[in-house]
Amino acid sequence: MELLPDMALFVAVARAKNFSVAARAIGMPVSSVSRRVAELEARIGLPLLNRTTRKVELTEVGAEYFERCRSIVEAAEAAHGDLKGQLDNPRGHLRVSATPDFASTFLTPLFVEFARVYPEITFECDLTPRAVDLVAESFDVAIRVGKLPDSQITARRLGSARGGLFASPGYLARAGSLAAPRDLEGHECVRVLRSTDDETTWTLRRGEEQIALAVKGRFVANNIRFLLQLATLGIGIAALDLEMARPEVEAGRLVRVLPAWSPPAVPIHALSPSRLLPARTRLFLDCLSRNIQGIEATGG
Repeated sequence: MELLPDMALFVAVARAKNFSVAARAIGMPVSSVSRRVAELEARIGLPLLNRTTRKVELTEVGAEYFERCRSIVEAAEAAHGDLKGQLDNPRGHLRVSATPDFASTFLTPLFVEFARVYPEITFECDLTPRAVDLVAESFDVAIRVGKLPDSQITARRLGSARGGLFASPGYLARAGSLAAPRDLEGHECVRVLRSTDDETTWTLRRGEEQIALAVKGRFVANNIRFLLQLATLGIGIAALDLEMARPEVEAGRLVRVLPAWSPPAVPIHALSPSRLLPARTRLFLDCLSRNIQGIEATGG
């Protein structure tokens, strides 16, 4: 493999029949090109070029070697050109795994816009909270919210999900308002299903202050949007993503509770099976990163 760059230099010199012309075209010093072609000849053990003060001619062996090297270099150039064309007009199938909550809140409008810009890409979306095997199941991207387990999978930080506490006006009128985090201990809280424990700990921050509280409630679920609907219908207080809750707040169906206090921001990562990604995957990740950071920048 270490011969390939020098083979490309040899082809450039053989095409130009001049070291100086080839060096200018490549953007390398003439001395470097001459030295590396000479080293290539030394490794082969045969002269490839006849050098004069005015021009360079191929030897008989050099002419045969040139034909073989030229086909290799042209194939590499064609492969590079094809990849560059993919950037201008990417195509192919994109398999994405994400949780249903994240997809419905963040991905739906992004997919619509991305599909409009790149009409030759097709999509397959596996919306599940399970941890998929990107390699074994042939996924291009898996999007996960929360702390990542130790893994050899390539991870790209996209941004953070920021949350707050929300309840319906009807619930607050019935159960009473909250003045401090400790007041949560006397309220019905709808919680994310993480274990079989009866209690869930909510951590809240206000500037440098932090408090951890054990909260209770009759409902736990593994779907955030379901918890949002319960909160909207007056069942209790829910910890929700700000962007997910925003339409309900704007419609007056939810009110932010203890607005000075927030749960810690949760990191959002995109996982991929390799750092060497096709153009469609890289463009999708760039689009996703811009959108997530845009939501954060607006305080969503």
